[in-house]
Amino acid sequence: MLVDRSPSNLTSREPLLKILRDGLRPGQQEIADWQGGRLAVSAVPGAGKSTGMAVAAALAIARHQLHTKRQLVVVTFTRSAAANIKSKIRDYLKTLMLPQGGFVVHTLHGLAWSIARSYPELSGLNPDSVLITPNQSHRLIRNSVEQWIGLNPSLYQQLLEGRQFDGEETERLRRQAVLRTEVLPALADTVIREAKSSGLMPQDLRDQSYQVADGSILTIAAGLYEQYQLQLKSRNSIDYDEMVLGALRVLENPSVRSRWQTQVFAVFEDEAQDSSPLQTQLLELLATDPNHAENHQNLVRVGDPNQAINSTFTPADPVFFRQFCQQCSDDDRLAEMNQAGRSSPVIIDAANFVLTWVNRHYSKVSTDEALTESATPFRSQAIHPVAFDDPQTDANPLPIGLGLEIYTPEDVYKTVELIGQRSLTLFTEDSNAQAAVLVRTNEQGRFVTRELKRWHGEDLNVFEVGQRDRQSHIPAEILSLLQFLDRPHSPDHLKAALLVLVGRRLIPTQDLNALVTFPEQFLYPAPLDPPQSPQVREASHYCVSLLRARLELPLYQLISFLAYTLNYDQTELATANKLSERIMQQTTENSLGAMLETLSEIVNSEKFEPVEAEDDDRYTRPSQLTVITMHKAKGLDWDTVFIPFLHENMIPGSLYVPPQAKFLGDFTLSEVARAQIRAIVHENLIPDIETAWKRAEYLKTAEEFRLLYVAMTRAKRLLWMSAAKRAPFSWNKSENLDDRKPCPLIPALKAQFPGSVIDDDVEF
Repeated sequence: MLVDRSPSNLTSREPLLKILRDGLRPGQQEIADWQGGRLAVSAVPGAGKSTGMAVAAALAIARHQLHTKRQLVVVTFTRSAAANIKSKIRDYLKTLMLPQGGFVVHTLHGLAWSIARSYPELSGLNPDSVLITPNQSHRLIRNSVEQWIGLNPSLYQQLLEGRQFDGEETERLRRQAVLRTEVLPALADTVIREAKSSGLMPQDLRDQSYQVADGSILTIAAGLYEQYQLQLKSRNSIDYDEMVLGALRVLENPSVRSRWQTQVFAVFEDEAQDSSPLQTQLLELLATDPNHAENHQNLVRVGDPNQAINSTFTPADPVFFRQFCQQCSDDDRLAEMNQAGRSSPVIIDAANFVLTWVNRHYSKVSTDEALTESATPFRSQAIHPVAFDDPQTDANPLPIGLGLEIYTPEDVYKTVELIGQRSLTLFTEDSNAQAAVLVRTNEQGRFVTRELKRWHGEDLNVFEVGQRDRQSHIPAEILSLLQFLDRPHSPDHLKAALLVLVGRRLIPTQDLNALVTFPEQFLYPAPLDPPQSPQVREASHYCVSLLRARLELPLYQLISFLAYTLNYDQTELATANKLSERIMQQTTENSLGAMLETLSEIVNSEKFEPVEAEDDDRYTRPSQLTVITMHKAKGLDWDTVFIPFLHENMIPGSLYVPPQAKFLGDFTLSEVARAQIRAIVHENLIPDIETAWKRAEYLKTAEEFRLLYVAMTRAKRLLWMSAAKRAPFSWNKSENLDDRKPCPLIPALKAQFPGSVIDDDVEF
């Protein structure tokens, strides 16, 4: 298709360009008017970021006559978001009668990998490398811990002795189990992600460890990180951060960098609050004009620092996007998308109140220089309703009921009963209504689903998102149980199997480290051994039953038996059967060892796809009550959103030190290391252990309130919130209830919106 790119042709399109531009809201229009340089866009929830970016992209392609050799690069955080914005840009280009070649859309890691693999000799990465997503239980992490222990006996001994140690053998074995299977893997996992995503190498951490009074944690962290890097290299594997580092190594070459920069007209980034320093560095390099004398960047970054909800378990830190917004504001290049048509006005008022109340009561009053950029949990940015003539249909819709309803049920069981009754009423009145229950943890989601089914059976269509997500862990769960059956006296394999059984709520939660210290005594206690508690006997009986089945069943039935034992549902059983068939196809030798080898490869390659029983709109179907965590709900919305279990111990909660690890101190090594690494990245004084722990506590509090803000802003017409008077301390033991203080925001919301407080016996 030949397209006339002459100035006269562009002029003829101006009416179409103007129509697209005038259909946008303030803030969106500022992106559409962008002509070059750096621009920060701070957007509130529901402001229409993707629509604004898509229109702005189409206008930039038209105005600057972009083509396949000079493209706009659009970067998003997830594949689904990339597909969504790509489709929108294509539609707008069709409206403008322009070809589709003036832009590309990537996830950030997809962009990095395309650069890295195009020049393997520069990136140092093999295009055939296996991609892994490391976590605390990944084999590479576990192997790194074992390698470090072998190379650093004195440091390991210091950890083992902790604050005090009397040399008793049972306690020594217990501490060894805690360090090897919990503390050190968690430290390695945190440090690798935090340091690597910031461009820090193991030696950088070692060098910085001398700048703090007690630098042992950074020293240990550097050693674990170093062993992990060696494990990656020896196994021809890469992780996501390695992709970004490889891309940056490619762009260090001046000629290659110039070639890429010449092909990239500009970079538009979505969800910028979730980018790490390394990722930002990559985008800034690509956005730099090689022909401009002053290192000119064509870079538009769109995000919402108030929706930064990943920084306590990923390297993303909202402070970086806040800094970018401030820099652009100083240059008068900050746009604010503060109008949102998603929610009813009362829901907007509640979200704005939460923002101001939390900032007023939880601001960090401190001389701590590391917190000067994040002294308040939220950026002061209120949500405003859209104008009366906004093009969005049903913008700021009329509320359902009161729009905001706050309940204080007697207990969590009454809470679920109320949710079920309200949902049935909603779906009876409107068969197209959408509703969701947003919970803080997967354990709460399982509780809600179980109780809703007990109350309402098939009358209520309940979809638990966590149940579907857990299917991706089926290979790992089966592997843990098979490894236990192969070597039942291995403390590591026994503990892994017990964790699976606890996670599936088949045995009571208890101190597993005490059980695995003497596996034989736990499995087959002798008459003279100390009597076992009922919880221990139950766990022992379960494990012994599994071992008996290993002897009685043929190998090809073993996985199916384990799937039934774990109480898998129909879709999970189908996934387990698929897994069993694949193992049998790939296994030439009929032995448990051969099965384990094949299954280990499947788990470590992370390429096994569970059986899918749902389609793309599974989260927001009409007349379906979706049970989903607050984290996973980001980017979605429903007519009605239920947010139960708003208790102080959950939001804001506090950092938790497991009792079994308190011999190290009243802190966790991973959180202290995270705070110290972030101080290095921000070029601040590295805090000592006590200061680092306090800093981590504050950052967690701030993020928990931002998470609640995200949950509240998912609601369009009804926001239902509750804090039961009685709730369990552990959701794995939901039958044990005690008095619970509400989240401090609940009484504040009740005082601000007294008309929204509902008695338990009121029916709608």
